[in-house]
Amino acid sequence: MACWRGRSSPWPQVFTSDALGHAAYTGALAALALGVDARVGLFAATALVAVGLGVLGGRTRADDVVIGSVFAWILGLGVFFLTIYTTSQSTGNGAASVNYLFGSIFGLSPAQSVVAAVVAGVVSLALVVIARPLLFATVDHAVAAARGVPVRIIGVGFLVLVGVTAGEAAQDVGALLLLGLMAAPGGAAQRLTARPFVGLAIAGGIAVASTWVGVILSYLVPSLPPSSAILGVATLAYVGAALVARARSTSAGERSRSLAGATRRFRTGAS
Repeated sequence: MACWRGRSSPWPQVFTSDALGHAAYTGALAALALGVDARVGLFAATALVAVGLGVLGGRTRADDVVIGSVFAWILGLGVFFLTIYTTSQSTGNGAASVNYLFGSIFGLSPAQSVVAAVVAGVVSLALVVIARPLLFATVDHAVAAARGVPVRIIGVGFLVLVGVTAGEAAQDVGALLLLGLMAAPGGAAQRLTARPFVGLAIAGGIAVASTWVGVILSYLVPSLPPSSAILGVATLAYVGAALVARARSTSAGERSRSLAGATRRFRTGAS
């Protein structure tokens, strides 16, 4: 939404998702190293980093230099907390860190599943509430600010929503693979429609469908990791959307050339 064919480049937004995914991993490790619930660290880290990116960045999106700096810092902290966790725990195993890196959707407890559903509902509702001012601020932040839209607050709020989503999804597909699940559905929707709110619905549908199809494939093929299956389906959806968009473009070009040729023939005959 925040980069929907407006003047903002989609690259910083995608990079932001990647940085927040790694923030979720670092937050989980920090919580585990301190002996508290990993979800506390997940949501605290992603929310704080999101606010930091919004404050340090500009306009309605984080600056790419800021994102890169925070990204490197977060990765360094992740290594630090991983060392503390693996050396301070009596078991000394890094299974939890692997789960948060690559995901463990089949390992979610009923309580974790309920939390995931609640988080998804709250984030979806909040996004619907801010969708119109967010789109306005993205297309032209100066005009939006002049019309009284709280551009900076909207931008920071959107990043917090992305951060909370990253924190929850990191438990399912992992911090390393999270970027694909957050970027591919939106990219596919952008290829299929130029209407932002239609694209929002399409992206959500592709994300949910990719998750379910990936889980089913992983269940049918036990050797196939669910995270890989989910990301594979999402990637195929993006490739399919890109092919559809190219076919549309080619068809439109052929119709345009045909119409131009008919116009020239008509003018030649008329003269």
